[in-house]
Amino acid sequence: MNLVRKGQPGDLSRVLELVKELAQYEKAAGEVEVTVDEMQIWGFGKEKLFDFFVLEVEGRIVGMALYYFKYSTWKGRCMFLEDIIVTASERGKGYGGRLFEEVLKMAKTLKVKRLEWQVLEWNSPAIGFYKKYRSNFDGEWINCKLNYSELQSL
Repeated sequence: MNLVRKGQPGDLSRVLELVKELAQYEKAAGEVEVTVDEMQIWGFGKEKLFDFFVLEVEGRIVGMALYYFKYSTWKGRCMFLEDIIVTASERGKGYGGRLFEEVLKMAKTLKVKRLEWQVLEWNSPAIGFYKKYRSNFDGEWINCKLNYSELQSL
C-alpha cells in the first residue's frame, strides 16, 4: 500500500537523503549544503518557508515534493514547486505523478495564480513527464542567481 501525505518533522532526514540523491543524479552531488536542522527551522518554524508531501510505500518514504509560495507583481500569489524526487529504485511506478497531482490539488485549493517549476534541459524523462500535463515550457526567461559567497562579496 502506498500513501501520499503532508510531510512531518520526522520525515526530514529521509527527505534530505532524497535531495542528495537528486543532486547526484543532476551531477551536483557536492552542492547540497542544507541540514536537517535548517530544514526543521524553515519547514516548521515561526517563519515557515516551505511545505512538502511525501509518498510512502509500505511505511518507507520513497518520494517527496517540496513547494513554497512566491508573489508575482503581475499575478499575485503563486506557488513554486522546487523538487519532485522519487528514489531511483521506485521510478516508473507512477509515484512522481501522484506527488505532482497532490501539488496540483494544493495549488487549485489555494487558488494560486500560477504554479511554476524548473527542469534541466537535458533531463528528458522529466520533460516528458511534464509534457503529459500540457505544461508551458518557457524559453524566453533566463535564470539568474547569486550564491552565498557571491552575495557576501558584494
